[in-house]
Amino acid sequence: MSDAVTPLRLLAQDADDLAVISAALQDAIAKIGDIRWDASARTLTLACNRFRWESSAKKGERVRSALQLGDVTGVQARKLRRDAKSAVVELLSIAFEAGEAPGGTVLLTFAGGGDLRVTVDCLDVVLADVSEPWATSRKPGHAE
Repeated sequence: MSDAVTPLRLLAQDADDLAVISAALQDAIAKIGDIRWDASARTLTLACNRFRWESSAKKGERVRSALQLGDVTGVQARKLRRDAKSAVVELLSIAFEAGEAPGGTVLLTFAGGGDLRVTVDCLDVVLADVSEPWATSRKPGHAE
């Protein structure tokens, strides 16, 4: 990566930390096939194209990013087309619902009403940019 752009590297170990990652990933786009649960490694990984809200570029930029949740014990999908690996989803938010401490559920909410409920023994989430950013002419917008 160039010296001009510092890649984002974030770690979440509590709900407040996760709110920061959620803000950074708002409007990230991914393919269903880019969401991988490795039950033996107890990880869920999402590769996505993150909109760089922190960028000063007038039109906007995206960057390839990876989100990984650790200590995963289960994943439930609702209203996501798991049969269509090339189907595109847009991430709206990520939240933590506390359960038996220190565990709980991480809820990834997607546009169109779909979501992933990820049960974790503890909150261990990492977000990292993995490419150079590129210009995009499509800035995400939200209806009021």
